Parts: sequence; C-alpha cells; structure tokens
Amino acid sequence: MRKFIFSLSLTICFAFAVSAQNRIDFKEFTLDNGLHVIMHQDNSTPIVAVSVLYHVGSKNERPDRTGFAHFFEHLLFEGTENIPRGEYMNKIQAIGGTLNAFTSNDITYYYQIVPSNQLETALYMESERMLHPKIDEIGVDTQREVIKEEKRQVYDNRPYGTILPETMKRAFAKHPYQWPVIGSMDHLDAARLEEFMAFHKAFYVPNNATLTIAGDIDYAQAEQWARAYFEEIAKGPAEFYRPDIKEPVKTAEIRDVIYDNIQIPAIIQAYNLPPKNHPDAYAMSMLSTYLTGGNSSLMTKELVDKQQKALAVAAIPLDLEDGGVFLMYGIANMGVEPKDLEEQIDILLAKVQKDGISERDFQKLQNIIENNLVSQNSSMAGIAQNLAQARVFFGGTDYINKELDYYRKVSREDIQRVANEYINLDGRVVLYYLPKSQEVTE
Repeated sequence: MRKFIFSLSLTICFAFAVSAQNRIDFKEFTLDNGLHVIMHQDNSTPIVAVSVLYHVGSKNERPDRTGFAHFFEHLLFEGTENIPRGEYMNKIQAIGGTLNAFTSNDITYYYQIVPSNQLETALYMESERMLHPKIDEIGVDTQREVIKEEKRQVYDNRPYGTILPETMKRAFAKHPYQWPVIGSMDHLDAARLEEFMAFHKAFYVPNNATLTIAGDIDYAQAEQWARAYFEEIAKGPAEFYRPDIKEPVKTAEIRDVIYDNIQIPAIIQAYNLPPKNHPDAYAMSMLSTYLTGGNSSLMTKELVDKQQKALAVAAIPLDLEDGGVFLMYGIANMGVEPKDLEEQIDILLAKVQKDGISERDFQKLQNIIENNLVSQNSSMAGIAQNLAQARVFFGGTDYINKELDYYRKVSREDIQRVANEYINLDGRVVLYYLPKSQEVTE
C-alpha cells in the first residue's frame, strides 16, 4: 500500500484530474439477433482485445446438473465445424495472440488479445464459437477428464483449496450460489450429450451475449466486421432462466471445522452481502481495503506485524449479481490457536463498528481506491471486461465512467454504518481449517 501525503484539497484536485484523463470513450450498437456490441478505440498500441461475455454462470444450473457453465468454458475451445479439434488455441497463438476464459457464479467470459491487424481473424474465431461449436461425445468425454484433473489440482490437493466451496455451501441455504462453479463431478458424469446440447442452446446465443472490441481499431471497419461475422447467427430464446430466489436472512451463526492437508490452521468468516449493484457495495469495498488492503491496513499492521498472531489476513467482498459474501480469512502464526486469532479479528471489527475510521485514514483510503480503479482500466483487456460488465450488471455501459463518482459519495459514516449492518456475528459463517493430523477418528 502506498502512502500519500497530499492535503485534502490537493487530493480532490488530483482525483478530478485522474477522472478526466481516464474517461473511457466507446460506441455501441445491437444487432437484430440481440447481440450487443461495444467498441472502444485506443490507437496508442497496435493490439486489440476481443471478448464475449455470456450472461450464464453456475447460478443458472439445475441443482442435479451443476458445473455445466464451467464445463462449456472448456468445451467451447474444442473446435468448431470449420476449425479442427484442438486447433482453436493454436490459430490464435499462431498470429501472435493470447486467449483465455473464466466462469463465475454469474457469467462466462472469453477473451483474445491479438495484434490489431488480426482483428478480423479474432472476430471470425469468436463468431465460429457462437455459430458452429463442436459439441459431441468425444469433446464431452475429453473435457470431463480435464475438469476432474482441474478439481484435483485447484481444490482437492491444494492447501486451503476448498475454502470457497465450503464457505458458500454454508452461506447460502436456498440460492444456487451454494454450489461451486466447478460443479459436481457426479453430475457431469451422469449428464447425457443431449443435456449439454440443451444447456448450450439455452444460453450461448447472441441475445444473451455482449461482444466487446477494445484497442487499435477503426470504428467503421470494426462494426462492419462485427456485423459480417455475427449477424447471421440465429437469435436464442426470448427468455433466459435466472433464479428468482431470495436467500433468507440468517439469524444464527454457523460454525464448522474442516480438516485439510495443511500444516497451519486458518480461520474463515463469511457475512452475506446485498446484490453487487446495491449502493452499499462501494462502502463494503472500501471497508475491505481499510481492513486488509496492503501492508499498512488495520488488520495487517495489528495481527501480522504487531501481535504476530497471523501470517496473512484478507477481507474480500465477493460481490455477486444476486448477493455475495464478505469473506475474511486469517492464517494463524505458528503456535497460535484459531480461537485466539478469531477473537482478535472480532476485536478489530468491533472497533471499526464502534469508532469508525479516522479522517486521515479515510483520505488515504480514497486515494487507494481511485488508484485501483484507474489501474483496472490500464490495459485493453481490463477495459474490454469492464465495459461488458458495466452493461450487464449495472444497467449501462457508461457506468465504467461513473464508478469513481459512486466511490466518492461514500463517507466515513457510510463505512461505519455498513460495518455494523453487514458484519453481523449472529448470522455469519465461521470455519476453522485444521490439519488432518488433529482430526479425531472414532
């Protein structure tokens, strides 16, 4: 965490200057098939990012067929009717590009970064993925094994790897956020090819997607190619399944112990949050930064440096479309009992709830947040993703230029208020992660 020595007046002047210098200009239009296209021109570097955001994640799955969205993140790299199996990545890499994808509880996101003179190729490749995906038994069987290996590496065999799924299944009793994005291997094994094809038809369609083109482009040419490659794709269903499930407010603390392949215990706390577009999300984000966002943050200074009760601490607001969790964890120092670390975490939380934060810390926090927001839009990949998510989650693409204003509206009193409103000890989840060697077998 950087230290700032600006006075309040200079801070405000600096903030407005940063905002003006970093406005993201864009053009957008919607094709007749419902595909929304966003374009951003930046000719300073000869690269372009092309991304497609599908508004489908693990929350759109059936409880007995989880993991489908993540499965398609993998499957749609298999190839298409016109691109041989296994050649999709090779073709992008052969033109000097990179590509990847991720799945969350709410979206599936594909992106490519290519030299700007290869924009047409990138658009063709994404249109092929949408129009002519190869969904067959060979691809399904291949990706089943790939995902099983991913689960072993990311969750099963990684120390503390199961923190998020173990937390989420306790934080959500009703909402589909309760199951992990990677899903159940049993569900994937049981699913038939027809079920995968039906899921694809239901969600991976133009009117459930946002195409973003950001970088060294000519607006007219980029629009012409986007129309040429995507207009012919048939529109999908008129409606998409979105779970209309409100998670009930918990009135009792949920406590559990997880025995893991670890040597050092950890303490996890989770508090339910409102939807990600809720006005309080900004204050909660600032609260997390104040608590653990860098070497000079409250809990890092107190628990890691001063008391030396923790090797690391983190507070992460996992903001989700229908309501996320404020996830806190601390990895105990050698010889420190999790209960002792938990007590000290709670003492610091109670201090913020009672006293709030100082004006000096608040000014520093404002500068950190503004610097972070500017950094998020410092690359074409970051701009492409933030443009798409602004439209899908926040009601309009220009949110990308308004986000800083929402943070500026947060006051010290707001941070203290949300700490009291959402950091509720009566309805939280608390997990102790302990070494398997401590497990008592009967």
